[in-house]
Amino acid sequence: MKKIHWVGDSTVAYNNIKTYPQTGIGQVFHLYCKREYEVIDYAKNGASSKSFYDSGLFDPVIQAMEPGDFLFIQFGHNDQKPQEDRHTDPYTTYQEYLMKYVSAAREKGAHPVFITSLSRRHFTEDGKIKDTHTEYPGAMIDLAQKENIPYIDLCQSSKQFLEETGELDSRKWFMYFPAGSYSNYSEDKTDNTHLHYEGAVVMAGLVAEGLRSLKGLYEEILLP
Repeated sequence: MKKIHWVGDSTVAYNNIKTYPQTGIGQVFHLYCKREYEVIDYAKNGASSKSFYDSGLFDPVIQAMEPGDFLFIQFGHNDQKPQEDRHTDPYTTYQEYLMKYVSAAREKGAHPVFITSLSRRHFTEDGKIKDTHTEYPGAMIDLAQKENIPYIDLCQSSKQFLEETGELDSRKWFMYFPAGSYSNYSEDKTDNTHLHYEGAVVMAGLVAEGLRSLKGLYEEILLP
């Protein structure tokens, strides 16, 4: 069985019943995959490319990767944060840390894939999504093109999808609901970053579309 190892932040991470219905993209991506592919979600809430690597969270991924596996790399949300243990600069340290993941995957005979950050659900008055990720998605794509790394621009595809859905209707995809909707949430939720279960399924579908456009062994992962 081939494995898809997914590293990233809370938009990707696995959630349990304590945080339900919050769901990470990596948690539901298996719904789009053939049965001979196993998705292993290593993503961590609050992680940046730097903190995930420096804290040793990537070590078990390196140990588990085998030839023919895939490494999905999705960081950027928390690389923006000012804390020294998380912050990277887009075109210097961010790219340097991304290459650490790529190099490890290639050394193990695995296939690295960049995935730009999920767009946040922040609308302008004219119905457009704000570019809150600044230069990080562009820096990831720039590195991908220079180093011949396959990439999926989820930031752009999710932005387009949210704009087409609209401000009101897109709330259902996120942790955005009134108090009492779920027993473990006693207050209103207006979270425009983290996904509701159905939202995670939709956004995982955008990743699947990106893989299909890459064709070859990447498209081979997916159900027909």
